[in-house]
Amino acid sequence: MFVVAVQRLEGGGCGHEDGRSGSGEPVAGLLRPGNAGSNTAADHIEATRLALAQLPKRFRRGRQTLIRTDSGGGTHEFVAWLAQRGRWLSYSVGMTITDAIHQAVLTVPAAAWTPAVEPDGDIRDGAWVAELGGDCLTGWPNGLRLIVRNERPHPGAQLRFTDADGMRLTCFATNTAGEAIAALELRHRRRARAEDRIRAARATGLRNLPLQGTAQNQIWLEIIQIALDLLAWMPLLALTGKARLWEPRRLRLRLFSAAAQLITTGRRRYLRLARHWPWADVISDALDRLRILPNPG
Repeated sequence: MFVVAVQRLEGGGCGHEDGRSGSGEPVAGLLRPGNAGSNTAADHIEATRLALAQLPKRFRRGRQTLIRTDSGGGTHEFVAWLAQRGRWLSYSVGMTITDAIHQAVLTVPAAAWTPAVEPDGDIRDGAWVAELGGDCLTGWPNGLRLIVRNERPHPGAQLRFTDADGMRLTCFATNTAGEAIAALELRHRRRARAEDRIRAARATGLRNLPLQGTAQNQIWLEIIQIALDLLAWMPLLALTGKARLWEPRRLRLRLFSAAAQLITTGRRRYLRLARHWPWADVISDALDRLRILPNPG
């Protein structure tokens, strides 16, 4: 199974670079055979086509749209396809640390490392970034920038063979020019929000496909995406504060499973919530917020 999660206007799998907050809604999903590899470029291209087709027309031309992926998207075929789309499409794709990249990192002088930054502009403790060149770019499209992050691993984290000198290495490629590498690394790191949406999808029924046939499971996938649309927009429109960050399991426990009674009196309907329910005020406030929204029709 392969799912592309998109936060419109900011980005998870793809989004716009104006920095505004996004919805977190999924726009494309593909079912794949169980033996399909994570680096299958044809699937990445098809999923990206479907995702871009869902964007409003004004966002498909005339302004930059950003595609972000993990290292599964760091293939020659997929990056070349992105590069062929022209200047209107930017990409920031994770890259596997190959031996050539590993050796290039070892030759980077200490003065070339720039401190990584946090979203608030503060320096990220124990993390540095540098841009690689030379043989690492051979065979990749023109204009590609290869940026590596060198970070002190968290306590208890296991190092990998591709790490160096006790530091965790991660790498990504982008075609965005004229931007500081620390800002580009922060932009790519924010792709982690897409992982949050994937986790929400699994908690909403996508962890296992329950049916036998592919066509049946495709319907199951579509139903889940509809549910994810509701879970994306409901917090934005109805919830406030920390409740906006609740994930599906917590929403089911605190809001969706609340005991209530629908009564009619004076020709009006009321939802009567149990007084002892700790989150009754969250539910009532959410209903009030939804009630005052303008009619989209």
